[in-house]
Amino acid sequence: MGSDLSVVNAARVSFNKQKEEFDDKDEKLIAYLVKHGHWSPLSHPKISLRVSMPFAIARQWEKHRIGCVRGYDIYDHNEVSRRYVDDPPTFFIPDEWRQRPDKSMKQGSGDAHPEQDKARDRFLCAVRTAEHQYEELIKMGIAPEQARFVLPVCTYTTWIETGSLAYWARLCILRQDEHAQQEIQELAQQVSDIIAPLFPVSWKELMK
Repeated sequence: MGSDLSVVNAARVSFNKQKEEFDDKDEKLIAYLVKHGHWSPLSHPKISLRVSMPFAIARQWEKHRIGCVRGYDIYDHNEVSRRYVDDPPTFFIPDEWRQRPDKSMKQGSGDAHPEQDKARDRFLCAVRTAEHQYEELIKMGIAPEQARFVLPVCTYTTWIETGSLAYWARLCILRQDEHAQQEIQELAQQVSDIIAPLFPVSWKELMK
């Protein structure tokens, strides 16, 4: 909902002005708003995305909401609930296994691990076991809200998230940082690729 024009019209309403077409002056105004931290005009446009990712990454994704300030914190989130559905789960299988980082680091990862096949086999064994036991619990008539406890954190979840332009920019800046987990960096880049053509001027300035 909205466009770059929506941003500048929200800013100019203070002077009781409104424009019908976007021009070079508007581009300069957006640059000024972003540079000086005037976030409220950037909070009027909204973007809704249907997002799917494994639970482990989803919990990291949610952390960017902590410490949101006025102008950022406009978002809504509705997620598929495995209390209600017992559809066959899908799982995230890494393409490459990375080594644990240097001992001085508590998070992150290093280069590719030399035993790729062995790591993949162990991972798949655990996932298949969990999937089988989940299916057996459902067949027994166990409530989905309890059967789901056996599923691993690589299980995909899906939700619809709606947030302001400023909100999504904050998320992408935080999650595309080189210190973020590689998988979440890739997801943030996908979000950026979706939004950039919808708000070309605002997004360019926000990503600076």
